[in-house]
Amino acid sequence: MRPVIDMRGIHRIFETEAGFAHVLHDIDFTVDPGEFVAITGPSGSGKSTLMNILGCLDTPTSGTYLLTGLDVAELTDDELAEVRATQIGFVFQSFNLLPRMTVLENVMLPLAYTDCPRAERERRAVRALYSVALAVDHYDHRVNELSGGQMQRVAIARALVNDPAIILADEPTGNLDSHTGAMVLETLHALRRAGKTIVLITHDPGVAAQADRTVTIRDGRLYHEDERHGTKTRRRGVTSPAEITQVLGRRPIVDTPDPGAGRPEADPSARRPLFAVPSPMGHPHRKTAAVLGGGALS
Repeated sequence: MRPVIDMRGIHRIFETEAGFAHVLHDIDFTVDPGEFVAITGPSGSGKSTLMNILGCLDTPTSGTYLLTGLDVAELTDDELAEVRATQIGFVFQSFNLLPRMTVLENVMLPLAYTDCPRAERERRAVRALYSVALAVDHYDHRVNELSGGQMQRVAIARALVNDPAIILADEPTGNLDSHTGAMVLETLHALRRAGKTIVLITHDPGVAAQADRTVTIRDGRLYHEDERHGTKTRRRGVTSPAEITQVLGRRPIVDTPDPGAGRPEADPSARRPLFAVPSPMGHPHRKTAAVLGGGALS
């Protein structure tokens, strides 16, 4: 069985005023079709950077990433936008719903970038909302009239409206109470039973335990947790300037201070990525447009 996600030797290096920040080190990561995998780790460990690469919102400095058999490095910006719009559904901790739109309009939004007729867009949106068990009488409500759990279900429905093979969920229960979070997790389990592939990022060990498999990222290195014995192993990451030079394939790098022990700064604008498309993280609506397939990142 071919993995839907197949990462080999992924490195991510950012250039900052202080030097180079090596955020991801030699990541090998595969996910099979229909698998539910959790990625855990402390803040600053590289989880978000890894998720951005998984979601084709960013590209690695080096290494190979095959998504459903496609070599992501060979895709144009427009092709990457098409992949984000059709093959990946994104679910965020902060929901990223547009407050001036109704529930139905928010769920229909990804289809606005296609040639799908409005009647078909509405039909697909209703079907997606039905799949997350949101009551019909909420469809015409503004999203600010909903509870946190209802908003997250709307966000999941939006992720499903294009029938993607993969759901990437970044802390989907982070802003919810335990009861509502459990309902959201049950929704994700139902999607997995329906054949979707789920990759979930979380700080919460209890949430991670709901997955089929858990991997831990720490200081940019991935630890693979054995399902039967709970043991963890990792590949050695490159750390020295000489090794970074080999990864980058460019001139030798002066040994500069490592800001945050290799962790990214809190402000993404403070660093410049090497050999990658600009990140859409700077503005929430720009990010929303990017993940919904609104054209190439710029």
